[in-house]
Amino acid sequence: MMKLFLSSLALIVGLQCAAYATEFNQVQVASSNIAFQYKQMGVSMDGKFKKFTAQLSFDPEQLKKTKAILDVDLASIDAGSAEADEEVAGKSWFNTKAFPIAHFAATSVKQLQGNHYEMTGKLTIKSKTQDIVVPVTFTPQGKSGVFDGSFMLRRGDFNIGEGAWSKFDIIANDITVKFRITASNGK
Repeated sequence: MMKLFLSSLALIVGLQCAAYATEFNQVQVASSNIAFQYKQMGVSMDGKFKKFTAQLSFDPEQLKKTKAILDVDLASIDAGSAEADEEVAGKSWFNTKAFPIAHFAATSVKQLQGNHYEMTGKLTIKSKTQDIVVPVTFTPQGKSGVFDGSFMLRRGDFNIGEGAWSKFDIIANDITVKFRITASNGK
């Protein structure tokens, strides 16, 4: 009888620990997105990137083990028209032939309050690397979780828009990048 009790207790404790230790590590690209907003001649404009890859390992109970790497295919930009896409992919802007990928790698994550986190990492665009801090909200949804966040990117910091485009009178310096990454726990 004691053996059955101890086995049952071990099973219950093991199930409770498993319920709290959920690692979200399989990014669902089809239900994720990366978008941006900026001002052109004072008018708000929207765009998005259609292709990116992500590696993620996130367990809310083990934040020090978090891994987040995101590579955005800059040539996959959708700025609203084929002409705009071609212009932005060109040498004066992203120069996608020489710099095809924007890369982000998290260096740390800390919980702020509830499901709000702060992710610190390094963003590299056109061989320029900047430390950034990104506020992120994590919402568990069964075997999946959704990460929503946004941050301000200053295009001048990365030489996005060179030559005549390096001024901020037509295209603003501040670009808001918004993302939604959906990941499952693979179970």
